[in-house]
Amino acid sequence: MEHYIHSLINKMTLEEKASLTSGMDVWNSQEIKRLEIPSLKFANGPHGVRNQKESVDLLGVSKNAESSYATCFPSGSSLASSWDINLIEEVGKALGKECQEEGVSILLGPGINIKRSPLCGRNFEYFSEDPYLTSELAINYIKGVQSQGVGTSLKHFAVNNQEYRRMSIDVLIDERTLREIYLYSFEKVIKKARPWSVMSSYNKVNGTHLSENHFLLTNILKNDWGFEGFVVSDWGSVNDSDKALQAGLDLEMPSSNGASAKKIISAIKRNKLNEEKLDKAVENILKIIFKATNNKRINFFYNKESHHQLSRKVARESMILLKNDNNILPLKKNCKFAVIGELAKKPRYQGEGSSYVHPTKLESFYDQIMKNNFTFSYAQGYNLENERECEALVQESKQVAKQVDTVIVFAGLPSRLESEGYDRKDLSIPINQQKLIESISKVQGNIIVVLNNGSPVNMPWLPKVKGVLETYFGGQAIGEALLDVIFGKVSPSGKLAETFPEQLSHNPSFLNFPGDIENVKYNEEIFVGYRYYDMKNISPLFPFGHGLSYTTFEYSDISISRSNIKDSESALVRFKLKNTGVMEGKEIVQLYINDVESSVIKPPKELKGFKKVTLIPDAEEIVEFKLDKQTFSHYSETLKDWHVESGTFKILIGSSSQDIKLKWHIHVSSNTSIPNEYHINSAIGDILDNPDLGWAVNKLQDLIRIFIKEDLENLQGDDTFTEIIKNAPLKKLIPFSNGKITDEMLQKIVEQLNAN
Repeated sequence: MEHYIHSLINKMTLEEKASLTSGMDVWNSQEIKRLEIPSLKFANGPHGVRNQKESVDLLGVSKNAESSYATCFPSGSSLASSWDINLIEEVGKALGKECQEEGVSILLGPGINIKRSPLCGRNFEYFSEDPYLTSELAINYIKGVQSQGVGTSLKHFAVNNQEYRRMSIDVLIDERTLREIYLYSFEKVIKKARPWSVMSSYNKVNGTHLSENHFLLTNILKNDWGFEGFVVSDWGSVNDSDKALQAGLDLEMPSSNGASAKKIISAIKRNKLNEEKLDKAVENILKIIFKATNNKRINFFYNKESHHQLSRKVARESMILLKNDNNILPLKKNCKFAVIGELAKKPRYQGEGSSYVHPTKLESFYDQIMKNNFTFSYAQGYNLENERECEALVQESKQVAKQVDTVIVFAGLPSRLESEGYDRKDLSIPINQQKLIESISKVQGNIIVVLNNGSPVNMPWLPKVKGVLETYFGGQAIGEALLDVIFGKVSPSGKLAETFPEQLSHNPSFLNFPGDIENVKYNEEIFVGYRYYDMKNISPLFPFGHGLSYTTFEYSDISISRSNIKDSESALVRFKLKNTGVMEGKEIVQLYINDVESSVIKPPKELKGFKKVTLIPDAEEIVEFKLDKQTFSHYSETLKDWHVESGTFKILIGSSSQDIKLKWHIHVSSNTSIPNEYHINSAIGDILDNPDLGWAVNKLQDLIRIFIKEDLENLQGDDTFTEIIKNAPLKKLIPFSNGKITDEMLQKIVEQLNAN
């Protein structure tokens, strides 16, 4: 195939090659009929195949635009809450099959941007605040889609974490934060899942548009990580087409109607752009075009009901039981209950914007309890279209609530408050919904709140209710899935993939989100999500990894295969998990690592492993995690690589980031040392504390003795003086030694230090 592609490129005119680097229209790449080169068809994802028919909606955000009916699976925030990599791979396979029926070559997704702030309007599409969890979920999503002969476009590369001015904002970020938090998922996914394409984002990073960012697109993505697919622009994100091609962008979408091709041709003819760059971009595009063509299935059809049932399974696996006082859930089928809230009839089952899917089927919770002949009462409670309190609706709800044993209140965020295109202003649900819950609590003590929202909300009413079930955007089968969970057909097993803060001001990005009209500073650095809450000892409303069950689990008998390893080696940590409750359940066990003593600042814990385990009552299982270099490493800006420092690491096993059940430790020896570049501004203590510096340390100690000779006996027990000396730079020995220590003496010391 490689030889054939090169022969095709040699047959092309300059104009034909340039034309391939821009779209034919909104959703198709350019074709060249003369050489029998077909086009690629793109469709928005990620939780459904939005095969758009119209070309009018260039951004693909209007839900009124004509598109094919497709299975609407739970959105990213819901999918991630399942923590189930096998289930997510199943979803990927289903999406791949639906792409085949629609003739779609590339599905635009998954979106793996980190949830820096809970206010980002597009958070419902993204997986998590944690890069490790994000990468594991995305790897299996991509494996699933691409197993069906359909490509994915991993997005949005990179550091695209807000909607406010997302097409122009300049993200100012240090390299360690960039690598450890915002690029980590991209790196791991590209190396392990090999997506067919990567989508560059609109924003700038440290002053350069992503579409023109040679450091990110070529140095890191293509050279360091070995990405072999093509880089496609987010729709309309190219700032300058010839500069973008030079930087490593391969395909501009949508069509520029020939304008970009003309610029590229002109740049080549003026020797401003090497034609080899164009040839390489064409080669990258052609490889994927022919891969898609060779995998295309003619007259393929998927089973719509089967996919609907998969959506139902995913939705119930992803629901998170946040609170369950007095085991108010599950409800008994003969329970006398009321359903209150318009969202019970009109659920938010997906987000707004480019990911909007026309579902093949949709039934609400209200529809389901009607269909299954439950006896219940209903009240609208509030108006979804606005936040005005309606006294008549509130009074009706209170009357209904008085006459039953339990009330289920449906609450959440309407689309006008949460959508692609803009960020949320706060964490609140509409005031009419808040007041409704408070009013009902005055006449009814047994309240369960079912939440429909794409990202965290605050809950001032939390003490007044006994149960809270978070559904996020649960897809087209949300009604059936809720029926399964609320009445105990299955135990809820989802856990939060993001922190729910008590207050917005507690969020680490609070002072720097969304920035000003030109840039946004990521001053919280690596302390995103639970890393920050742990470091600041701030108790969130609900912590990362939290989720309750209808059954109980016992953790015990932790052990490790090796207590001392080199960073090139691995060890296995094992423990026993037992279902000590009365029904089958699934527990998501989480492994965190704590670096006991580090030369660089680190959070108290970081997620490095997880597994979802299914157990029947009284059953137990040995759970095992592999610990290796990746488990213990951080990104070193000195080495420009991942690095493990020698030392002791705590192994923390828990059911959430705040509920640690078992602890162990391991000592890791590093095979790589970070070279020290010493100079006259190096701290004296850093040199004295290094036992490997030999003669230079001895000489420096002699100089310090000269410096303090007269008062040596008086100062030997003076901690203040010792600390002043240790923290002072070398050059400060000169002015305070009355000429006894010279610049030449120190320069010789520095030379010796750097020679070791």
